[in-house]
Amino acid sequence: MFAARRGGRTLLAEASSPSAAAAVVTLPGFLVPAFQARPFSASTTRPSKLGRTPISIPPGVELTIGDLAVKKDMTTYLRIPKRTVSVEGPLGKARCVRVVLRDGPVWADDKDIGKLDLEVPQFINIDHDTAARKATLTIQDGNVKQQKEMWGTIWAYLNRYIIGVSEGHTAVLRLVGIGYRATVEDRPAMEEYPGQKFVVLKLGFNHPVEMGVPQGITASTPQPTRILLEGINREELMSFAARIRRWRVPEPYKGKGIFVNDETIKLKQKKIK
Repeated sequence: MFAARRGGRTLLAEASSPSAAAAVVTLPGFLVPAFQARPFSASTTRPSKLGRTPISIPPGVELTIGDLAVKKDMTTYLRIPKRTVSVEGPLGKARCVRVVLRDGPVWADDKDIGKLDLEVPQFINIDHDTAARKATLTIQDGNVKQQKEMWGTIWAYLNRYIIGVSEGHTAVLRLVGIGYRATVEDRPAMEEYPGQKFVVLKLGFNHPVEMGVPQGITASTPQPTRILLEGINREELMSFAARIRRWRVPEPYKGKGIFVNDETIKLKQKKIK
């Protein structure tokens, strides 16, 4: 009933016979490209779109590239060679005095709050063309993942610093809620540096919330429910805005809270049993 089982040698002999080779079916020409795939290892390196874009340096902005120096990394605590890039512009020439509060106000050295310093890894090169007023960033090896990641990151930080010292950064906070108000006042007994302002918030608590404005940031209230923050360092600016927002995080049922810039929230319906 059953056919005799053929061994492996018999099958190999049949496959290698001339008649079997002549019976091989070939695909039509229009179907061949659909089955041809390029191996992933042969793909070309894709450069960073941000990293390869030249950065324009506006008039009045000075870019100083320092020499390589071994510094301790704040994340890994390893001693890594880095260079410091200093950016100074029209909005970055004000000087301020730091104050340490012990038994009384102690005057410290001058601190240049308008000069932004950026630490750049060793594998990132910055070509500063002073005539064309452009800066171009390149990396040593485009096949290394870390270098490709930091290429666009350093470009974004440097471009943000240049915009900060030339035009400045802003953040608008909106206070949404019944009785929510904000003012900017002086608190001479609480100030940490001369002329420090304090943002006073009335957010429904039984006491007002007073927050000191950090150095390099200017706060104002064009409306009782609006807070305008201005500064050259966007990281410090948004960090201070986040600390203010933390007092009344927007809630999704009534839509009340402190909103930063274009922040919105999707309202939810209450569950009625």
